[in-house]
Amino acid sequence: MADPVAEVRDLTKRFGERTVLKGLNLTVARGEFVALLGRSGSGKSTLLRVLAGLDGAVEGHADVTGTVSVAFQQPRLLPWRKVWHNVVLGLHQDGVAKSRNRALAAKALAEVQLAERADAWPLTLSGGEAQRVSLARALVREPDLLLLDEPFGALDALTRLAMHRLVADLWRRHRPGVLLVTHDVDEALRLADRVLVLDGGRIVAAHRPREAAVLDDVRRRVLADLGVTEDVVA
Repeated sequence: MADPVAEVRDLTKRFGERTVLKGLNLTVARGEFVALLGRSGSGKSTLLRVLAGLDGAVEGHADVTGTVSVAFQQPRLLPWRKVWHNVVLGLHQDGVAKSRNRALAAKALAEVQLAERADAWPLTLSGGEAQRVSLARALVREPDLLLLDEPFGALDALTRLAMHRLVADLWRRHRPGVLLVTHDVDEALRLADRVLVLDGGRIVAAHRPREAAVLDDVRRRVLADLGVTEDVVA
């Protein structure tokens, strides 16, 4: 197994009297694509926020090696800044760095097939284009760990499939460790090396779809782990 980029040990997170994560353990290796499934309120996004350093009020350990980038469900672009400026938000912005940052933004936008939109305003973008800008903003930092918090949830079905192909291609090219939080079982099976099911604050099941002879069998098992039977699906 490759070196870990994220290690979670005995992680517990409480909101008042409600415990969302209970002694959770997880390792994400460099170059591994992990998808995390679970019902609403199961703690998926909470775990992602902890790994992103956005929530440190926890018990246990959550250690990340290297650079972390996050792409959220909403692109969160600043409408008063052009697309390329949004891509390099957070990078050093003095006069010396400006031309370098413009070049970095151009490279990242080219990777998500939006080079021609560098000088566009965010409000002129489609939903899929805005989400690609969000991915470019995450990639420009060359992350060791890429956190994806339901980044395709607001997209239509065809755009979502195109984004799946793009993310898979970018992952193969750059090989960060990836943790994808999603509600979409088929999305998880399509993209991930390892699919984990979170329930009751703990990981209760793990599946490796790339190693499965029949993907439909894995899909049925994952749905069962989520409490969904074939009768309900039908």
